[in-house]
Amino acid sequence: MILKNVGKYYGEKAALKNIDLTFEEGKITAVLGENGAGKTTLLRILAGMLPYEGEIDGKSGKNPKRRVGCSYLFQDCMLLPNLTAEGNCKFVLSKEVWGKIGEMLARVGLGGRENALPHELSGGEKQRVAIARAFLFPHDLLLMDEPFSSLDLAIKRSLISLVYELWQERGSTVVFVTHEVREAALLAHRALVLKHGEIVLDLPINAPFPRDFLSPPKEETLLTQTLL
Repeated sequence: MILKNVGKYYGEKAALKNIDLTFEEGKITAVLGENGAGKTTLLRILAGMLPYEGEIDGKSGKNPKRRVGCSYLFQDCMLLPNLTAEGNCKFVLSKEVWGKIGEMLARVGLGGRENALPHELSGGEKQRVAIARAFLFPHDLLLMDEPFSSLDLAIKRSLISLVYELWQERGSTVVFVTHEVREAALLAHRALVLKHGEIVLDLPINAPFPRDFLSPPKEETLLTQTLL
């Protein structure tokens, strides 16, 4: 996926400025930055949800269309309150995939919870439903917006391992937004730092997987320094 001179402006305010970037297929890229840095704007542009200036894969962003083969994991899970865990998966999936829902919910630790409604699930369980749904949706690009936010450390550690395991099996291109340097250091092959709509750091993370939550790659230090 190749971005050329991609920008997003609201009047004179720039959410993204002249981004030239290539996302390597089958790799995980983390995007970090403060609130308002342009992280979520970038995700929405990649998904075809926002018009933009410039080109992606040679296509103009003046009249974008929702990207085919793109799965989006939202920060707040986006579960419908009147549907069960299984029903929330069925709602966005074609019937051809329904037979895989039970197996996937079991994979993410929700075996026996298929018929639970969102209000009966903990925050971590809701996020597991959202992760199951996102990986079940047919895609070659997975976009994740703060997928591990508002979770305690033990659950976050478990879900990072789960996402990596599911990614290994599928091999899709992943771009995920996070405020947490540790999440990027543990899960990503590459980390981008955005400030005021511009990329100020493009850092490969070459440590082998799986990575230790308590002893993260040395690149974490540089990411932290850049964000200060």
